[in-house]
Amino acid sequence: MNGILMNTTLLLALAGVAGLASAALYARRRQWIDALLVLVAALALGLFAAGIRLPGEAGHSLALAPDTPSPLLEGVASFSVDGDGLRAAQWNDLPALPLQWQRPEGGTLRLHHPRQLALGRTFTLRMQRDDKAEARLQLLAENGQLIAEARGSGDLAVNWMPPLAERMVLKARLLDAAGKLRAEGPVPLTIHAPDILQVQGRFGAPSFDLRSLNELLAGSGALLDWQVVLGRAITRTELPLAEMTAPNLLVVDAAWFERLGAAERSALLGRVAGGLPLLVLGANANDPGIWARSLGLALRPQAADKKAGAPLEMLAAPLNPATRTAGEWTSTDDTVWTRDWQKGRVAWLGAAGWHRHAIAEPQALALWWQGVLDHVGIDMPRQVEWLEPEELPLPGQRMELCARGVQGEAVFPDLKLRRSWKPRGDAACVAVWPGRSGWLRVEDARGGAHAVYVYAPGDWPQWQAAQRREATARYAARTPDRALAGAARAFPAWAFALAFVLAMLLLWWRERR
Repeated sequence: MNGILMNTTLLLALAGVAGLASAALYARRRQWIDALLVLVAALALGLFAAGIRLPGEAGHSLALAPDTPSPLLEGVASFSVDGDGLRAAQWNDLPALPLQWQRPEGGTLRLHHPRQLALGRTFTLRMQRDDKAEARLQLLAENGQLIAEARGSGDLAVNWMPPLAERMVLKARLLDAAGKLRAEGPVPLTIHAPDILQVQGRFGAPSFDLRSLNELLAGSGALLDWQVVLGRAITRTELPLAEMTAPNLLVVDAAWFERLGAAERSALLGRVAGGLPLLVLGANANDPGIWARSLGLALRPQAADKKAGAPLEMLAAPLNPATRTAGEWTSTDDTVWTRDWQKGRVAWLGAAGWHRHAIAEPQALALWWQGVLDHVGIDMPRQVEWLEPEELPLPGQRMELCARGVQGEAVFPDLKLRRSWKPRGDAACVAVWPGRSGWLRVEDARGGAHAVYVYAPGDWPQWQAAQRREATARYAARTPDRALAGAARAFPAWAFALAFVLAMLLLWWRERR
């Protein structure tokens, strides 16, 4: 591109110099008409090389509207759109052309929440809003009963523990400080049965904490291969209720780990390196050297009355890392330290005495332990992972449904359609046009049945506006520079060439006379 510009500039300079020199020679001989012809020819040649462009557009500008079908694009050189713009699915069907659009300010909100959740996990609904004034966010059950509420300014969030595994449509609403309704709409949610944990437990000494943990895991339906050393040559063993095909968590206490021989410890860490997560209960650790040599974990003595755990109050383990970051080990709460171990992960739980909350606060204790297990990073492999649509599905609007691990065809019984999965990156997608709001079922040979919620056109207008603004801004950003440059109309080059030829022919005729 730089070479082309340099060649054009050089040609213009040469034409100008040659034209002025020739005109000066003719003027010196008082041949004024010939001098004028030379100047006209040089000017025409220069304009021809410069590629003069006139103000205006090579085609007309088309005004777009979100409710109109895809337009005819013949002769269209640019787009214009008012208000919040178009949806991403609509922009994806249009070529990249210059866009005239003024982005509105304020008046939007965004909701963030999981569409699918395992039973026993906390459902969290977050509302991000432009208006930062004091307000209330309420979450209501299907029968209209209030189940959670949050007050405050700026972004708001509510939490709720679903009691059953079912598909439901909750409702959320936003009220201002005076109680006036500002926004409301559906919150679709599918609660599925939790994945079954397969836990191997090896412990060097019994404790009330171990008993409490055993009861928590057994109550969640986990398969337990549990062994507790009660005394010399006496071990209490609990076998799983069903065949344990692939353990996905190994829990040990520090005393059991410290008693292992070097070969046994190496074999254990080899299993962890292969991908098996290891959780160490550090309350009965006694030998800091073993942990430093085997796992690179530097432990320091803790004060006897030091507290740990939040929001539940517990005692800190007698030996814990001194800081949240200790070599390869990191912690976010001074309770659980973790590090990667090749394909697996090792976690150190530096708290004790959680059994004291088992009777008074069983639900809070279960949530705390769920957080501990989240730190461990237990991987529950799934054949198929369904991905949520990037924007709110609406009736009559193109919707893309994507998933990982699917193959063949997707069946939509409500639409009486079959669609072949099309690869896209590490997933596969199909496109459909839902006919009405509500749950849209989809079936896959590997993934089984799934459902996507289709919102009504009037649901969450502020959220739809935010998505349309974001999609329109992305479209404007991908418009190529050459398309913007092409908005001006090039003056016909043949006119400059004709003027140059006529001037040179007339000059030649006058010279031949």
